Amino acid sequence: MNIQRNDTVEVIAGGDKGKRGRVLRVIPDENRVLVEHVHVVKKNVRPNPQKNIKGGIAEQEAPVHISNVMLVCSSCGPTRVGHKFEGDTKVRVCKKCGQTLAAKKK
Repeated sequence: MNIQRNDTVEVIAGGDKGKRGRVLRVIPDENRVLVEHVHVVKKNVRPNPQKNIKGGIAEQEAPVHISNVMLVCSSCGPTRVGHKFEGDTKVRVCKKCGQTLAAKKK
C-alpha cells in the first residue's frame, strides 16, 4: 500500500471531498484507511461505569476506501506515488516533483 500511518492525505471523492487529514490507521485487508476528521459518523454508546464511560451519542471517524484518498506531497500538493530503490531501501517518490516522501520497509 502506498499510504502509511501519519501520512497527510486529501479526500478526492465522496461527501468529504477536498478535506485533508492525517492517517490514523491503515486497514490493508479491507483496502481502507482511517483519516482524522474525515467521514465522521455518530455512534450510540452504552454507559459503562466500570470503564468510566458515559452513555450517549458519540462521534468518531469511519474508514474510507483507499481509492478515495490521495497522498499529499509537502511541496506540490496531492500526488500519485512512485517507488524507487536507494541502496537497500525502497523509497516512496512523488510523481510530480520527484521528491522522496518517506522510507518504506522492504
